[in-house]
Amino acid sequence: MPHMAEAAVQPRSISERLDAPALNMPPTSMGSELNGIDNTYYPEWMAGTWDVTQTLVNTETPLGLKFVGGPAGSEAIAAESMKEQRRQLGVPVPLQLRWVPTRFGVAEDRVFNSRERLNGFAGRKVVASVEYANVGGSNRASVLAMGGAEEDPLQTTIVRFKGPAAQKTFLVAHGEDKISDGERTFACFEVLRSIFALTNQNTAPPVTTDTETIWLFERKDADTVSARLRIASFLNAQSDSLYFEARNRAVSFADYTLTMKRVAQ
Repeated sequence: MPHMAEAAVQPRSISERLDAPALNMPPTSMGSELNGIDNTYYPEWMAGTWDVTQTLVNTETPLGLKFVGGPAGSEAIAAESMKEQRRQLGVPVPLQLRWVPTRFGVAEDRVFNSRERLNGFAGRKVVASVEYANVGGSNRASVLAMGGAEEDPLQTTIVRFKGPAAQKTFLVAHGEDKISDGERTFACFEVLRSIFALTNQNTAPPVTTDTETIWLFERKDADTVSARLRIASFLNAQSDSLYFEARNRAVSFADYTLTMKRVAQ
């Protein structure tokens, strides 16, 4: 009998991916890669800075523990990792998140939000700096040439940690649902590839990870939004010995609820 994660029918809509028992990684986005301003753009009502409470409500390993055991697929490491994650179930994490209006649409302030998320979930300040990096599909020269601003968000970020480490994160795929109730709800996804490397003399190779973030936002009123977030993790051919066995299927899910209150300007 096939494993449940193999047999499950893939969801047709982004919002359905929030509850699916199995997921395959979406294909790379190509539609607007060459215009230099590619990004995920959100409804106008998302613009602003928000006080957010984010709570982990569910965690799963649809392919089994060994697939979340690090590059070598260690079940002992996996069991300890999942034990630690389950300790966070139901624990609210306060942070701020920001989306900003641009000439091209409302975009996530990835510099601000990366710092907030990393510090918030670490429970202390672990980030030394965050900055944008230029790539072909999203770069400052193209943004400025098309009438954008110097501070407009780009796709790619570089985080430097207070310890001897850095992480570069690329947006490799994104999309949104055309929801009929677009004035009140919005669903989108992003596939992010992160390369984490030590910046001292250590010779350990960089670690590459692939994750899909799946969002459903619901506008309650002008200053209140509720949201659901699923973070689906996938193995990467450069880092994981079980990559081919996973066959492009998600190896873990972390499901969150978020309550968002607009910060008064």
